[in-house]
Amino acid sequence: VQLVESGGGLVHPGGSLRLSCQASGFTLEAYTIGWFRQAPGKEREGVSCINNSDGEEYSTDSVKGRFTISRDNAKNTVYLEMNSLKPEDPAIYYCAADLRPWYQFFLLDRGEFDYWGQGTQVTVSS
Repeated sequence: VQLVESGGGLVHPGGSLRLSCQASGFTLEAYTIGWFRQAPGKEREGVSCINNSDGEEYSTDSVKGRFTISRDNAKNTVYLEMNSLKPEDPAIYYCAADLRPWYQFFLLDRGEFDYWGQGTQVTVSS
């Protein structure tokens, strides 16, 4: 039972990446699912999530218009499409899943999530 992220890498500023997070051992559809990131020396930041009850999407202001979260229930996978990457975007990106709704999701401590992935590194450099 786990979440496995993939798709991280090195891109130039202005470039794009698509992160994937595949669930195994449980069905993502019932969960609020989302992405966090943490850069060295900085606190964890909630990036985007999809609410379990209504499918509404929520993103932090710094990524609105650039990042898009989506889910494919048939593949039990959530994606984070990241465009126009900036020098402030590099971090380890983690996906997480929890049965609680979005307004609690971003406030949970890491250990409180039902599921938490191992992370994938995103680097933006010219």
